[in-house]
Amino acid sequence: MTKKPRLNFWQIWNMSVGFLGIQFGFALQNANASRILLTFGADVHHLSWFWLVAPITGMIIQPIVGYFSDRTWNSLGRRRPYFLAGALLTSTALILMPNAPHFAGYIAPMFIGGGLLMIMDASINISMEPFRALVADKLPEEQHTLGFSTQTVLIGIGAVVGSWLPYMLSNWFGISGDSGNDGIVPDNVIFSFYFGAAVLIATIVWTVVTTKEYPPEFYEDKEEEDKTAKTKGITIPKTMWQLLLVQFFSWFALFSMWVYTTPAVALHFFGTSDPNSPAYQEAGNWVGILFGVYNGVSAVIALGLPVVAKRLGRRFTHALALTLGGLAFLSFAVIGDPNYLIIPMVGIGIAWGSILAMPYAMLANSIPAKQMGMFMGLFNMSITIPQIVNGIFGGLILKYVFNSDPLSSLLMAGVFMFLGAISTVFVKDKLDQKKKASA
Repeated sequence: MTKKPRLNFWQIWNMSVGFLGIQFGFALQNANASRILLTFGADVHHLSWFWLVAPITGMIIQPIVGYFSDRTWNSLGRRRPYFLAGALLTSTALILMPNAPHFAGYIAPMFIGGGLLMIMDASINISMEPFRALVADKLPEEQHTLGFSTQTVLIGIGAVVGSWLPYMLSNWFGISGDSGNDGIVPDNVIFSFYFGAAVLIATIVWTVVTTKEYPPEFYEDKEEEDKTAKTKGITIPKTMWQLLLVQFFSWFALFSMWVYTTPAVALHFFGTSDPNSPAYQEAGNWVGILFGVYNGVSAVIALGLPVVAKRLGRRFTHALALTLGGLAFLSFAVIGDPNYLIIPMVGIGIAWGSILAMPYAMLANSIPAKQMGMFMGLFNMSITIPQIVNGIFGGLILKYVFNSDPLSSLLMAGVFMFLGAISTVFVKDKLDQKKKASA
């Protein structure tokens, strides 16, 4: 395989900027899907079941997209055709989801919303997996941490604006944030989803236009091909197995946060569990602000991750970040004023920034370049499986163990973050081993 040239910052930025749009849409989904589904009539105990559609579709789609993107080559390249296809489908779902009540003559809005949530997440996954693979495709090993950290910065920017947009439209521009108590999604949320669709398309097109991919022959490696032929099949690297456990604990915690933060904040800080009440909508808007904070922190933290990782190593950097995230979740139990919830969002943002960069940087150094898309797709199961497990059992735990108190689900997320931090210490990072060997 030809040695990959080092890329400058703006080349890395351009190849990753589509992730800003992807995360813009993803943030709108994360911050508002529970509120939309509850507005349509979903039961809080069943919320996690609706959210199951997202990881299930991701688990199926990402390995398939990864496998075929490794083998695709046309006038757009290897990964870029999937960027575009995913962007078009996601934008369509973003436009349709808040308008589900208009299809109520055919099927209940709640189920239309759940179906569109599935389509939206499936479409996001079509674009997301090739973006992960593109960083590993284009960058030399020593720039992997920088590449994935740059993606995290862009993810943070997109997520901040996406999370805050409903609040900004309602409080700064006077667009109605009232559902009218009739199962209709508020105008500020609807317009936010429209804007998200436009941003997603624009940023994906930017990456497609400004980034060229290496041709297939660039990845030819006779030694690697001979080794692959002898092993006959897929050999999962040891590092990947170890990271699977870290990811399980991390993403189990994140799923609890996305599903239960809105009902927890509404109940404990705004005194309501009625999704159609003005107080609940106010709580939903505030959760959007909080989610924007943690995403903004992740963007800032991502700029320093390569520096910290160079000093501490990627394993201990990630373990430290997850520990801070665990402490942040537990602090929900002692905070009495919703304004102070911004404080734990800082710790969660540090953990989120590391989750989006460090595991992928450690993984990319341990898998074959020609199978990058397939392995990245398989690695996505470390994200989807814990969400599926949480989706199946999270509602039952909430009802029968936590006495229907969603705040307890957030405290459980903190415990899982600590378990993720402990697991990280035992990961064998190939780059760390190389540094020790050369020291």
